[in-house]
Amino acid sequence: MKLFNLKKIAAVSAFGVVTMLGMSVDANAQNNRNIRKQQQKIEKAQDKIDRQQAKIQRQRLRVYRNGRYYNTDQRGADLLRQAVNAGYQQGVQAGQNDRSSRRRLNWGGSNVYRTGTYGYQSYVDRSQYQYYFQQGFQRGYQDGYNSRYQYGTNNGGSLNILGSILGTILNIRSY
Repeated sequence: MKLFNLKKIAAVSAFGVVTMLGMSVDANAQNNRNIRKQQQKIEKAQDKIDRQQAKIQRQRLRVYRNGRYYNTDQRGADLLRQAVNAGYQQGVQAGQNDRSSRRRLNWGGSNVYRTGTYGYQSYVDRSQYQYYFQQGFQRGYQDGYNSRYQYGTNNGGSLNILGSILGTILNIRSY
């Protein structure tokens, strides 16, 4: 009789262990399904973000200059903005140097102005870059020479042309 009770206890214990293992396996399977669902949601969201970024990159823009429109994309527009800002920064330095050396106001006398290619990247047309660099340079030179910030700002040594001036110079439009 003791042997029978011992077998009964062992059987019930084994059943309990198997049941607990089964529940654990079910819980793990449910966890794995939830993790896969979350990963799929994240992948879908990332795909959506990637498509939106690609759309922005493909966005067609027009830059108006001298009575004509020039077509570009977001990257080209960003490079032209950089050209204006780089020109402004270089112009401020050149204007300050000319004033401290007691030379007359003459941004056209600067080699950096005449070449207009400081920071140039070949993604945009060289003449476009030069034009916008020189526009920024002229304004920066005037600010530097006259010790003022009419066209730009100086935030802790970081020189940038004002957004309103930049918008007026570039005149970028979507189409």
